[in-house]
Amino acid sequence: MSHLAQLLSAHNLPLPENFVEKAEHYKALLEKWNKIHNLTGAKTSAQIDQFILDAAIPVSFLPPIKKGMDIGTGAGFPGMILALALPQTHFSLVEPLSKRASFLQFVKADLGLENVEVKACRVEQLPSEPYDFITSRAVTDTQMLLKLSEPFCSEGTLLLFYKGEKVYDEIDETLDCEIIEAKNRHYLLIKR
Repeated sequence: MSHLAQLLSAHNLPLPENFVEKAEHYKALLEKWNKIHNLTGAKTSAQIDQFILDAAIPVSFLPPIKKGMDIGTGAGFPGMILALALPQTHFSLVEPLSKRASFLQFVKADLGLENVEVKACRVEQLPSEPYDFITSRAVTDTQMLLKLSEPFCSEGTLLLFYKGEKVYDEIDETLDCEIIEAKNRHYLLIKR
């Protein structure tokens, strides 16, 4: 059993049968591309495994989702991993850096992911349309993410921001939210 498979099984996440196989394939592509294009800060195999686990943990508490958006996907965290974990959900991965968007497009094609659409632009450049789920990791502070998400929210839209322990400094009592704590991560869940 691979290190990634061990990590994931230790968390007993409700993942599709082929998730580990697809995640390992994604990881191999990322390691190869990362040497040339510097797509992510995760440089070792173990670090990438942790990033994949970190991105996948929310499947344990998310409700069913039809249409999701990841703002500033980067090399695919969390959007690409969530797309692998939730194959019934259509994901728009928004990434303005062309080298990262090209990598995401390659992964989509190589893995045959019909539920992924790569948008190579800034989120502010997209036309307003409703999503029932919006996520982001390591992009900006919570207030700015709320502002960036606004054109894509409708009643009931669920926002999930991957944050560190400073999340408590970024929210106030007016925000209807829940913070799910995991090792080295705070998942900020907001319902619009």
